[in-house]
Amino acid sequence: MDTMIGIDIGFGFTKATDGKNFHVFKSIYGEAVDFQFKESLLNTNNQQDEHLQIDVDDASYFVGELAERQSSNRQFTLDQTQFIASSTKILALAALTHFMSDNKQSFKLVVGLPIGHYREYKTELADMLRQSHHIVTTNSKGVRKDMVIGITDVKVIPQPIGSVMDRLLNDAGKGADQRFANEKIGVIDIGFRTSDYTISDKARYSERGSLTTQNGISKAFEVIANKLKDNCGINVELYRLFDAIETGSIKIRGKGYDLRKITQIAFQQLAANIASDANRLWNDDWDIDAIMITGGGGSVLAPHLQPLLEGVIVPIEQDLDYRLHNVRGYVKYGRNIWSSKPTPKPESTPEPETTSEE
Repeated sequence: MDTMIGIDIGFGFTKATDGKNFHVFKSIYGEAVDFQFKESLLNTNNQQDEHLQIDVDDASYFVGELAERQSSNRQFTLDQTQFIASSTKILALAALTHFMSDNKQSFKLVVGLPIGHYREYKTELADMLRQSHHIVTTNSKGVRKDMVIGITDVKVIPQPIGSVMDRLLNDAGKGADQRFANEKIGVIDIGFRTSDYTISDKARYSERGSLTTQNGISKAFEVIANKLKDNCGINVELYRLFDAIETGSIKIRGKGYDLRKITQIAFQQLAANIASDANRLWNDDWDIDAIMITGGGGSVLAPHLQPLLEGVIVPIEQDLDYRLHNVRGYVKYGRNIWSSKPTPKPESTPEPETTSEE
Protein backbone atom coordinates (compact mmCIF):
# COMPACT_ATOMS: atom_id res chain seq x y z
CA MET A 1 0.00 0.00 0.00
CA ASP A 2 1.22 3.47 -0.86
CA THR A 3 2.24 5.78 1.97
CA MET A 4 0.34 9.09 1.98
CA ILE A 5 2.64 12.10 2.34
CA GLY A 6 1.99 15.84 2.32
CA ILE A 7 4.89 18.01 1.17
CA ASP A 8 5.09 21.81 1.38
CA ILE A 9 8.19 22.89 -0.51
CA GLY A 10 8.56 26.48 0.60
CA PHE A 11 11.22 29.02 -0.28
CA GLY A 12 12.28 29.11 3.37
CA PHE A 13 11.63 25.58 4.62
CA THR A 14 10.55 22.24 3.19
CA LYS A 15 7.95 20.49 5.34
CA ALA A 16 6.67 16.93 4.99
CA THR A 17 4.46 14.64 7.04
CA ASP A 18 2.65 11.32 6.95
CA GLY A 19 0.16 12.71 9.46
CA LYS A 20 2.14 11.56 12.49
CA ASN A 21 5.80 12.37 11.93
CA PHE A 22 7.05 15.68 10.56
CA HIS A 23 10.28 16.44 8.69
CA VAL A 24 11.36 20.08 8.38
CA PHE A 25 14.58 21.49 6.90
CA LYS A 26 15.76 24.68 5.22
CA SER A 27 15.14 24.75 1.46
CA ILE A 28 18.84 24.90 0.65
CA TYR A 29 21.05 22.42 -1.14
CA GLY A 30 24.62 22.41 -2.36
CA GLU A 31 27.32 20.22 -3.80
CA ALA A 32 28.39 17.36 -1.55
CA VAL A 33 32.05 17.32 -0.54
CA ASP A 34 34.30 14.61 0.89
CA PHE A 35 35.16 15.26 4.52
CA GLN A 36 38.82 14.94 5.43
CA PHE A 37 37.84 14.80 9.10
CA LYS A 38 34.39 13.54 10.07
CA GLU A 39 34.60 13.42 13.85
CA SER A 40 33.11 16.12 16.07
CA LEU A 41 35.75 18.33 17.66
CA LEU A 42 34.12 17.89 21.07
CA ASN A 43 31.76 15.34 22.55
CA THR A 44 28.84 17.65 23.36
CA ASN A 45 25.08 17.39 23.47
CA ASN A 46 24.78 19.87 20.59
CA GLN A 47 25.17 17.32 17.79
CA GLN A 48 21.56 17.08 16.60
CA ASP A 49 21.98 18.38 13.04
CA GLU A 50 20.74 15.91 10.46
CA HIS A 51 23.15 14.59 7.84
CA LEU A 52 20.93 14.88 4.76
CA GLN A 53 22.89 13.80 1.68
CA ILE A 54 21.26 12.51 -1.50
CA ASP A 55 22.39 11.54 -5.00
CA VAL A 56 19.85 12.48 -7.69
CA ASP A 57 20.41 12.26 -11.46
CA ASP A 58 24.13 11.41 -11.07
CA ALA A 59 24.86 14.40 -8.81
CA SER A 60 25.43 14.36 -5.06
CA TYR A 61 23.95 17.05 -2.81
CA PHE A 62 23.99 18.16 0.79
CA VAL A 63 20.55 19.40 1.83
CA GLY A 64 19.32 21.73 4.58
CA GLU A 65 21.58 22.62 7.49
CA LEU A 66 24.31 20.37 6.13
CA ALA A 67 24.47 22.38 2.89
CA GLU A 68 24.48 25.66 4.80
CA ARG A 69 27.36 24.47 6.96
CA GLN A 70 29.51 22.53 4.49
CA SER A 71 28.74 23.35 0.82
CA SER A 72 30.73 26.07 -0.92
CA ASN A 73 28.20 26.40 -3.75
CA ARG A 74 24.79 26.68 -2.10
CA GLN A 75 21.50 26.93 -4.00
CA PHE A 76 18.83 29.17 -2.49
CA THR A 77 16.45 31.14 -4.68
CA LEU A 78 13.33 33.29 -4.45
CA ASP A 79 12.59 32.91 -8.18
CA GLN A 80 9.60 30.60 -8.74
CA THR A 81 10.62 29.38 -12.22
CA GLN A 82 14.14 28.53 -11.10
CA PHE A 83 12.81 26.98 -7.90
CA ILE A 84 10.51 24.58 -9.77
CA ALA A 85 13.09 23.72 -12.41
CA SER A 86 16.14 23.14 -10.23
CA SER A 87 15.16 22.79 -6.57
CA THR A 88 11.78 21.14 -6.15
CA LYS A 89 12.70 17.59 -7.17
CA ILE A 90 15.82 17.48 -4.98
CA LEU A 91 14.04 18.89 -1.93
CA ALA A 92 10.97 16.65 -2.34
CA LEU A 93 13.02 13.45 -2.68
CA ALA A 94 15.23 14.45 0.25
CA ALA A 95 12.09 14.90 2.35
CA LEU A 96 10.72 11.49 1.33
CA THR A 97 13.86 9.66 2.48
CA HIS A 98 12.73 10.41 6.04
CA PHE A 99 9.66 8.21 5.50
CA MET A 100 11.39 5.25 3.83
CA SER A 101 10.96 2.06 5.85
CA ASP A 102 12.59 -0.05 3.13
CA ASN A 103 14.93 0.44 0.19
CA LYS A 104 11.96 0.50 -2.16
CA GLN A 105 8.70 2.22 -1.32
CA SER A 106 5.69 3.79 -3.04
CA PHE A 107 4.03 7.07 -2.12
CA LYS A 108 1.06 9.23 -2.96
CA LEU A 109 1.76 12.95 -2.57
CA VAL A 110 -0.28 16.06 -2.00
CA VAL A 111 1.83 19.14 -2.77
CA GLY A 112 1.00 22.84 -2.59
CA LEU A 113 1.80 25.79 -4.86
CA PRO A 114 1.24 29.52 -4.29
CA ILE A 115 -2.11 30.56 -5.78
CA GLY A 116 -0.45 32.90 -8.26
CA HIS A 117 1.74 30.10 -9.64
CA TYR A 118 -0.73 27.25 -9.36
CA ARG A 119 -2.18 27.32 -12.88
CA GLU A 120 1.22 27.72 -14.57
CA TYR A 121 3.20 25.09 -12.69
CA LYS A 122 0.76 22.46 -11.36
CA THR A 123 1.12 20.07 -14.32
CA GLU A 124 4.89 20.47 -14.54
CA LEU A 125 5.28 19.80 -10.83
CA ALA A 126 3.04 16.73 -10.87
CA ASP A 127 4.76 15.24 -13.94
CA MET A 128 8.20 15.87 -12.41
CA LEU A 129 7.34 13.94 -9.27
CA ARG A 130 4.94 11.24 -10.53
CA GLN A 131 7.46 8.56 -11.52
CA SER A 132 9.98 6.17 -10.02
CA HIS A 133 13.16 7.82 -8.76
CA HIS A 134 16.40 5.95 -8.15
CA ILE A 135 18.42 7.77 -5.51
CA VAL A 136 21.34 7.11 -3.17
CA THR A 137 21.53 8.38 0.39
CA THR A 138 24.71 8.70 2.44
CA ASN A 139 24.68 8.89 6.22
CA SER A 140 27.14 10.69 8.51
CA LYS A 141 29.40 7.63 8.61
CA GLY A 142 29.67 7.46 4.83
CA VAL A 143 27.38 4.45 4.42
CA ARG A 144 25.58 4.63 1.08
CA LYS A 145 22.17 3.14 0.46
CA ASP A 146 20.45 2.71 -2.90
CA MET A 147 16.74 3.47 -2.84
CA VAL A 148 13.82 3.49 -5.26
CA ILE A 149 11.08 6.00 -4.49
CA GLY A 150 7.97 5.20 -6.51
CA ILE A 151 5.51 8.09 -6.62
CA THR A 152 2.28 6.67 -8.01
CA ASP A 153 0.06 9.74 -7.78
CA VAL A 154 0.42 13.47 -7.12
CA LYS A 155 -2.28 15.99 -6.29
CA VAL A 156 -1.24 19.65 -6.48
CA ILE A 157 -3.46 22.18 -4.68
CA PRO A 158 -3.23 25.91 -3.83
CA GLN A 159 -1.10 26.18 -0.68
CA PRO A 160 -3.50 27.86 1.77
CA ILE A 161 -6.16 25.23 1.11
CA GLY A 162 -4.03 22.99 3.33
CA SER A 163 -4.84 25.05 6.43
CA VAL A 164 -8.54 24.93 5.55
CA MET A 165 -8.39 21.15 5.15
CA ASP A 166 -6.53 20.87 8.45
CA ARG A 167 -9.49 22.46 10.23
CA LEU A 168 -12.23 20.98 8.07
CA LEU A 169 -11.10 17.33 8.16
CA ASN A 170 -10.04 14.89 10.87
CA ASP A 171 -7.02 12.58 10.66
CA ALA A 172 -9.02 10.04 8.65
CA GLY A 173 -9.94 12.66 6.05
CA LYS A 174 -13.57 12.95 7.16
CA GLY A 175 -15.49 16.11 8.01
CA ALA A 176 -14.71 17.45 11.49
CA ASP A 177 -15.15 21.22 11.97
CA GLN A 178 -18.62 22.18 10.75
CA ARG A 179 -17.77 25.88 10.97
CA PHE A 180 -15.37 25.52 8.05
CA ALA A 181 -17.96 23.47 6.16
CA ASN A 182 -20.79 25.96 6.64
CA GLU A 183 -19.18 29.41 6.81
CA LYS A 184 -17.21 31.75 4.56
CA ILE A 185 -13.63 31.89 5.83
CA GLY A 186 -10.83 34.10 4.53
CA VAL A 187 -7.32 32.66 4.79
CA ILE A 188 -4.05 34.62 4.79
CA ASP A 189 -1.10 32.27 4.35
CA ILE A 190 2.19 34.11 4.90
CA GLY A 191 5.18 32.23 3.53
CA PHE A 192 8.81 33.15 3.11
CA ARG A 193 8.56 34.70 -0.37
CA THR A 194 4.82 35.09 -0.92
CA SER A 195 1.58 35.73 0.89
CA ASP A 196 -1.50 33.90 -0.35
CA TYR A 197 -5.04 35.10 0.17
CA THR A 198 -8.02 32.85 -0.44
CA ILE A 199 -11.62 32.31 0.59
CA SER A 200 -13.21 29.03 1.57
CA ASP A 201 -16.93 29.59 1.00
CA LYS A 202 -18.70 26.62 2.59
CA ALA A 203 -15.61 24.53 1.77
CA ARG A 204 -15.56 25.77 -1.85
CA TYR A 205 -12.55 27.62 -3.27
CA SER A 206 -13.23 31.21 -4.36
CA GLU A 207 -11.20 32.27 -7.41
CA ARG A 208 -12.32 35.91 -7.10
CA GLY A 209 -11.15 36.17 -3.52
CA SER A 210 -7.76 34.56 -4.14
CA LEU A 211 -4.42 36.24 -4.80
CA THR A 212 -0.66 35.80 -4.39
CA THR A 213 1.57 38.76 -3.59
CA GLN A 214 5.32 39.06 -3.09
CA ASN A 215 4.82 40.24 0.51
CA GLY A 216 6.32 37.21 2.19
CA ILE A 217 8.35 37.34 5.39
CA SER A 218 11.50 37.67 3.24
CA LYS A 219 10.50 41.32 2.67
CA ALA A 220 11.09 41.98 6.36
CA PHE A 221 14.30 39.92 6.24
CA GLU A 222 15.55 42.11 3.37
CA VAL A 223 14.98 45.26 5.44
CA ILE A 224 16.97 43.73 8.31
CA ALA A 225 19.75 42.50 6.00
CA ASN A 226 20.06 45.95 4.40
CA LYS A 227 20.31 47.57 7.85
CA LEU A 228 23.09 45.15 8.78
CA LYS A 229 24.92 45.93 5.55
CA ASP A 230 24.74 49.64 6.33
CA ASN A 231 26.15 49.01 9.80
CA CYS A 232 28.88 46.50 9.08
CA GLY A 233 29.26 46.20 5.29
CA ILE A 234 28.41 42.47 5.19
CA ASN A 235 25.74 40.98 2.95
CA VAL A 236 24.04 38.44 5.22
CA GLU A 237 22.17 35.78 3.24
CA LEU A 238 18.46 35.81 4.11
CA TYR A 239 18.36 32.12 5.07
CA ARG A 240 21.04 32.81 7.71
CA LEU A 241 18.81 35.27 9.53
CA PHE A 242 16.20 32.82 10.88
CA ASP A 243 17.93 32.11 14.18
CA ALA A 244 19.18 35.68 14.58
CA ILE A 245 15.71 37.19 14.20
CA GLU A 246 14.25 34.63 16.57
CA THR A 247 16.84 35.40 19.27
CA GLY A 248 16.97 39.14 18.54
CA SER A 249 20.71 39.42 17.90
CA ILE A 250 23.50 38.38 15.56
CA LYS A 251 27.30 38.32 15.71
CA ILE A 252 29.30 39.47 12.70
CA ARG A 253 33.11 39.40 12.84
CA GLY A 254 32.75 38.85 16.59
CA LYS A 255 30.65 41.97 17.16
CA GLY A 256 27.08 41.68 18.38
CA TYR A 257 24.17 43.54 16.76
CA ASP A 258 20.77 43.97 18.40
CA LEU A 259 18.02 43.22 15.86
CA ARG A 260 14.95 43.71 18.04
CA LYS A 261 14.11 47.30 17.09
CA ILE A 262 14.63 46.93 13.33
CA THR A 263 12.75 43.60 13.39
CA GLN A 264 9.77 45.24 15.10
CA ILE A 265 9.72 48.03 12.51
CA ALA A 266 10.11 45.64 9.57
CA PHE A 267 7.33 43.33 10.82
CA GLN A 268 4.96 46.26 11.41
CA GLN A 269 5.57 47.60 7.88
CA LEU A 270 5.03 44.18 6.33
CA ALA A 271 1.88 43.54 8.37
CA ALA A 272 0.45 46.88 7.22
CA ASN A 273 1.04 45.95 3.57
CA ILE A 274 -0.51 42.49 3.99
CA ALA A 275 -3.56 43.88 5.81
CA SER A 276 -4.01 46.53 3.13
CA ASP A 277 -3.95 43.85 0.40
CA ALA A 278 -6.46 41.66 2.26
CA ASN A 279 -8.87 44.49 3.04
CA ARG A 280 -8.77 45.68 -0.57
CA LEU A 281 -9.09 42.19 -2.10
CA TRP A 282 -12.05 41.23 0.09
CA ASN A 283 -13.79 44.61 0.00
CA ASP A 284 -16.83 43.11 -1.78
CA ASP A 285 -16.77 39.98 0.39
CA TRP A 286 -18.30 41.76 3.38
CA ASP A 287 -20.11 38.52 4.27
CA ILE A 288 -16.88 36.76 5.32
CA ASP A 289 -17.58 35.16 8.70
CA ALA A 290 -13.98 35.08 9.91
CA ILE A 291 -10.32 35.33 8.86
CA MET A 292 -7.58 32.82 9.61
CA ILE A 293 -3.86 33.67 9.58
CA THR A 294 -1.50 30.80 8.86
CA GLY A 295 1.94 29.97 7.47
CA GLY A 296 5.39 30.31 9.01
CA GLY A 297 5.30 34.08 8.57
CA GLY A 298 1.85 34.17 10.13
CA SER A 299 3.20 33.03 13.48
CA VAL A 300 5.37 36.13 13.89
CA LEU A 301 3.17 38.65 12.06
CA ALA A 302 -0.18 37.73 13.63
CA PRO A 303 0.12 40.15 16.61
CA HIS A 304 0.91 43.03 14.22
CA LEU A 305 -1.65 41.95 11.60
CA GLN A 306 -4.78 41.19 13.62
CA PRO A 307 -5.59 44.80 14.67
CA LEU A 308 -5.34 45.93 11.02
CA LEU A 309 -7.71 43.40 9.46
CA GLU A 310 -11.38 44.13 8.87
CA GLY A 311 -13.11 41.09 10.34
CA VAL A 312 -13.21 38.51 13.09
CA ILE A 313 -9.98 36.51 13.48
CA VAL A 314 -10.12 32.73 13.89
CA PRO A 315 -7.36 31.79 16.36
CA ILE A 316 -5.00 29.22 14.89
CA GLU A 317 -4.77 25.96 16.82
CA GLN A 318 -1.69 26.03 19.04
CA ASP A 319 -1.09 22.26 18.91
CA LEU A 320 1.37 22.64 16.05
CA ASP A 321 4.05 24.88 14.56
CA TYR A 322 2.32 27.43 12.27
CA ARG A 323 4.47 26.21 9.38
CA LEU A 324 2.96 22.73 9.56
CA HIS A 325 -0.79 23.35 9.36
CA ASN A 326 -0.80 23.43 5.56
CA VAL A 327 1.17 20.22 5.17
CA ARG A 328 -0.91 18.35 7.76
CA GLY A 329 -3.98 19.49 5.86
CA TYR A 330 -2.49 18.07 2.66
CA VAL A 331 -2.36 14.60 4.18
CA LYS A 332 -5.94 14.84 5.43
CA TYR A 333 -7.05 15.98 1.98
CA GLY A 334 -5.19 13.10 0.35
CA ARG A 335 -6.94 10.61 2.61
CA ASN A 336 -10.25 12.20 1.68
CA ILE A 337 -9.81 11.98 -2.10
CA TRP A 338 -7.95 8.67 -2.32
CA SER A 339 -9.61 6.63 0.43
CA SER A 340 -12.00 4.88 -1.98
CA LYS A 341 -9.83 4.81 -5.09
CA PRO A 342 -7.74 1.80 -6.17
CA THR A 343 -3.98 2.18 -5.93
CA PRO A 344 -2.25 2.43 -9.34
CA LYS A 345 0.56 -0.01 -9.97
CA PRO A 346 3.98 1.67 -9.77
CA GLU A 347 6.37 1.50 -12.69
CA SER A 348 8.61 -1.54 -12.87
CA THR A 349 12.01 -0.74 -11.39
CA PRO A 350 15.15 -2.74 -10.61
CA GLU A 351 15.71 -3.87 -7.05
CA PRO A 352 18.09 -1.49 -5.23
CA GLU A 353 21.43 -2.60 -3.87
CA THR A 354 22.98 -1.49 -0.61
CA THR A 355 26.68 -0.69 -0.55
CA SER A 356 28.98 1.03 1.91
CA GLU A 357 32.04 3.22 1.78
CA GLU A 358 34.69 3.31 4.46
